[in-house]
Amino acid sequence: MRPDPTSRPGSGPDRPRTGHSGHTSCDGHTTRTMIDTGIAELPRRVREMLADGHRLALAAAHHDGADAPGGPAIRVVYLFVKGPPDSRVELHVRLDPDTPALPSLAHLSFPAGRFEREMRDLHGIVPLNHPLPRRLVRHPHWPRGWYPMRPDAGPPPPFAEPEGPFPFLTVEGDGVYEIPVGPVHAGLIEPGHFRFSVVGETILKLKARLWFVHKGIEKLFERRDVARGLPLAERISGDTAVGHALAYCLAVEEATATAVPEPARRARALLLELERLHNHVADLGALCNDVGHGILNAQAQRVREQLLRLNQEVTGHRLLRGGVVPGGAAVRALPDPARMRAIGDDIRDIVALALGHSTVRDRFAGAARLDGRAARDLGCLGYVARASGVRVDARQAHPFLDYGDALTVPVHTSGDVLARFLIRAEEIDVSLALVETLAAGLTSGVTRAELAPGPASRSAHGLGPGPASAPGPASGAGRDDLPGRPGPLLKPGSDADPGSGLGPTGRLPGPGAGVGPGGPDVGPGVGAGSGTGIASGVGIVEGWRGTITTRVELAPDRTLARVKVVDPSFFNWPALPIALADTIVPDFPLTNKSFNLSYAGNDL
Repeated sequence: MRPDPTSRPGSGPDRPRTGHSGHTSCDGHTTRTMIDTGIAELPRRVREMLADGHRLALAAAHHDGADAPGGPAIRVVYLFVKGPPDSRVELHVRLDPDTPALPSLAHLSFPAGRFEREMRDLHGIVPLNHPLPRRLVRHPHWPRGWYPMRPDAGPPPPFAEPEGPFPFLTVEGDGVYEIPVGPVHAGLIEPGHFRFSVVGETILKLKARLWFVHKGIEKLFERRDVARGLPLAERISGDTAVGHALAYCLAVEEATATAVPEPARRARALLLELERLHNHVADLGALCNDVGHGILNAQAQRVREQLLRLNQEVTGHRLLRGGVVPGGAAVRALPDPARMRAIGDDIRDIVALALGHSTVRDRFAGAARLDGRAARDLGCLGYVARASGVRVDARQAHPFLDYGDALTVPVHTSGDVLARFLIRAEEIDVSLALVETLAAGLTSGVTRAELAPGPASRSAHGLGPGPASAPGPASGAGRDDLPGRPGPLLKPGSDADPGSGLGPTGRLPGPGAGVGPGGPDVGPGVGAGSGTGIASGVGIVEGWRGTITTRVELAPDRTLARVKVVDPSFFNWPALPIALADTIVPDFPLTNKSFNLSYAGNDL
């Protein structure tokens, strides 16, 4: 069903933007459906999505221009995914740009509540009746009333005086004391602040304060061309260059209706497994080191160095940058099967020595348990989820390549440090087998398809990058910090909660199918000759930490109008304090390493 381009989104009953556009993939039929919904209908729609087994993968705000249908608006996109078969449903809601407010969905979905707080911090959108309306991204020194994601935000005002300490929950009682850790840590570790409430050595409560390395990544994507967006995607989280680059490229390829050749998809999958290997090996060694077995860590780092040197041979970069390119892949050499088997034997020896050592096993077993229900409620992803019995893997749910019988997904149920160690060890075996299978028949070199012509001109949808942010102070861009209800419009310099971050524009994209193993069979309104003025795409990839989701909107001139990135660490960080409840303080470094979450990927 093709939408009426003159209708106003959100002004009536729910309407699917694409009735059923999709393409056939290796696991059946992949669909990407866009539904315009009103504010009042949003909670019902979300409840139905969650009841049907979908999970909320992403929520992003967009600023539509004056020439959009119905005039200017802030458009919020909620992406729900499910698979197999691969299903992607987007709910689009239009808000008044002067008084943007939404009913909070936090009571339905914990991740939704965190996305709402992020949108409030960066866009000034108020989540009505949110149970925890305090700041998430912005720190106390961010200027009040300034929301950098808004197109009228202007340049950053001077930092203000901090408004008081972060509202950590105080735990009181006989013998209870606090231990502050960070944000500056010993060694080469990213900054984060952890506040422990402790009695004796037992942790009663832990609160993590992040976003010390918020860099405005999504703002930096704005108005770049596709080629210049790729290096930024590779650097979102330095140890996940392939994962983030691939999610970005898949989204761009869907938006431009570009079919990626099968050999290039195989090469991409190979690079993804090489990235998983060197990171998992490093984690196995670091976990052993945290319980005093430094020799095993040294051996693991020796193997990791071999893998990094292999990466250099394969792509020209130790972290595999440059291997994934829009439309394809570029590999300079392929891994030698005998060499990979020797590395595998080395890793299995290290794992056997670790698990055979009573001190290592005793410290791992039972430490920092995260039960399956908590992992599901929090929306955990990757090895954190699979160690707690939650089988979630984008290679199965949202495949871009037919893995056949070569792919198995290890799952454990104990949810402790030992389970997270075992998941990594078993995934290494799977990755080694996949590398050998995927390399067979591949040849080195560049294999790619040119990106198909994108939307050529602005249409009735009124899309595009919109007016550039003019220098000068922010104007009318915020609300006060009263929980549960909207506040008055802000004047420049008036009191309100501070914002921090980013800020692009865009308009509801035309319909189109997801990119699958055979490339997209695009529905109406996407790609060359669509006439919608803008196109959107979604990339979903199983990175080594878990599922990465990137959503892209391209402006009529094929620059990036909006790029929304969600690293799995955004979903997994809230699980760390849950797992640490009732454990002991000395287990914090071990538990933290067993999660090994990305600060940069979370903070963006």
